[in-house]
Amino acid sequence: MADYIFNIGLSHYLFLALMIFLIGAIGAVVCKNIIKILLCIEFMLTAVNINIIAFASYVDSVKLQGFVFALFYTAIGAIEIAISLIIIYMMYRTKKSINIEKYKELKR
Repeated sequence: MADYIFNIGLSHYLFLALMIFLIGAIGAVVCKNIIKILLCIEFMLTAVNINIIAFASYVDSVKLQGFVFALFYTAIGAIEIAISLIIIYMMYRTKKSINIEKYKELKR
C-alpha cells in the first residue's frame, strides 16, 4: 500500500490537472473581477500543460515532442495574457473599474 502511495504515476498527474482545471473553471464562472478571471484562465492553461507533459513522459520520454509542444503552449499563454492585460488596461481607462458588471455594452 505504501508503495502505491509514494509511487507517483500518470493517474496522480491527471487528478492534479483535473483539480487545477476545476478550480480555474469555477473561478472563471463565479468571479466578477477581470484580473481574477484571467488568473483562473491561467489555472486552466496550466492544467492542460500538466496533462501534456504527463502524457508525453508516460508515452515516450525519449522523444521530446510533448515537452516542446508544452513549451510553445506556455509561450502562447504568456502572449495571450499580455494582450488581455493591455485590453483590460484600456477598458479600465474608460470606466475606472475592473468589475465585469460595468461592461454590459460589450455583450451586443
